[in-house]
Amino acid sequence: MAGSAMAAVFGASPIWSGGPSPGEFYNFPGSRSQNEAKSHTLYPSTSGTSVVGLVYVVGPWYGNSRGPLRPPARFRDIKRVFKVTDKAVLACGGDIADYQFIREVIEQKVRDDVCGEYTRVLDAGALHCWLTRVLYNRRSKFDPLWLECVAAGYKNDKPFLGYVDKIGTAFEAKEVASGFGVHLAIPMIREAREKKPNLTREDAEKLLKECLTVLYYRDCRAHYKYQLADITPEGVTIHDNLNLKPETNWTIAHHIKGYE
Repeated sequence: MAGSAMAAVFGASPIWSGGPSPGEFYNFPGSRSQNEAKSHTLYPSTSGTSVVGLVYVVGPWYGNSRGPLRPPARFRDIKRVFKVTDKAVLACGGDIADYQFIREVIEQKVRDDVCGEYTRVLDAGALHCWLTRVLYNRRSKFDPLWLECVAAGYKNDKPFLGYVDKIGTAFEAKEVASGFGVHLAIPMIREAREKKPNLTREDAEKLLKECLTVLYYRDCRAHYKYQLADITPEGVTIHDNLNLKPETNWTIAHHIKGYE
């Protein structure tokens, strides 16, 4: 006689209450059932705004990232630019949780290299190449990391600036941007290069502030705080908690109608 039938006859409780049915696996609490579809993030819940970067004549890259937020501006002090090594910096737009995840993975890779006593330091070119594979792999699994990454620094002792997005699209350029910066900042930088091909550090800093000021005016999700990374042959310097307010002028704001 089967166990369930015996339990019914004698009134005994089953040996394993809540156990699997014959031929099936046990469903642990909180886990998906076998027939339940796997779901992924369809839209980031907390995202960052634009990243803008450019190569100038003295150093390899002068990068800039505005504070991350979504309306209303709830999180105003989340850093999205970090130093990977002395030859590489990563800045990301997009989902903050995905940025924190990829940052932890990269930092662990750098620690493994140090512990393994590798003589070759992870540079911006290698970081960019690795990101293209990781982001494309996640996209192929239909579980993308919702990021727009800008890798900057040196590759074979030459300035390097590269872009990778969530589906693995990647390229190198003298100027890159993400988010609203693609439409507003890139034309401003290219126009400045046409007038003066060899930008100095002072020119690059002034140009980036102008780009971010325009983005602050035009993007309703923008915030006046931003970070700035300066990469030179001597090393990486990241400036935090910079402020755009002194550069802005809202005296004519009351004349703008129809966008409320």
